[in-house]
Amino acid sequence: MAKQQGVKQIASNRKAFHDYYILEKYEAGVELFGTEVKSVRAGTVNLKDSYCAIKDGEIFARGFHISPYEKGNIFNRDPLRPKRLLMHKREINKLYARIKQDGLTLVLLSVYLKDSRVKVEIGLAKGKKLYDKRDAAAEKDSNREMSRTIKERNRE
Repeated sequence: MAKQQGVKQIASNRKAFHDYYILEKYEAGVELFGTEVKSVRAGTVNLKDSYCAIKDGEIFARGFHISPYEKGNIFNRDPLRPKRLLMHKREINKLYARIKQDGLTLVLLSVYLKDSRVKVEIGLAKGKKLYDKRDAAAEKDSNREMSRTIKERNRE
C-alpha cells in the first residue's frame, strides 16, 4: 500500500480564533493508539475547549475528544484521555517559559493528516476581552457589508 502524500484537514477549532489572539503557531505529532488513528481518519474529532498543558518536560493535549472507533471493541481508549504531543525538548522548554512568564496559553487549532501521520497545530494564544470580541464581530460585519455593496455596484 502506497503512502499518502499531502495534507488533509480533519478538524479545526474556530472558537479558538474567536476567544484568543493567536501569536505563534507550532506543529506537533500526536501519540495515539490504533483505534484512535482509525477514528481520526473517520473524522470523529472535537477540538472545542481543548488546550495543552506542560508537565515534567512533556506536553499533553487535554479536552481533545476522539470518539471511540465503532469496530474497535475492547481496544477503544477513553475519548478524553490526555494525549501526549511529540515536539522537540527545546521547543517545549521555550513554550513553557513563554507561558509562565507572559501569562499565555496553548490551544489546539487544528488536526490534520500530513503524509499519513496525525498532526496537530498548536497556537500560543493570549485571551481576548469581551470588548475585543465585539470589535472583531463589528469589523467582520462591516467588511461583509462593504463586499456586498461592491458586488452590487459591479453588477449595475
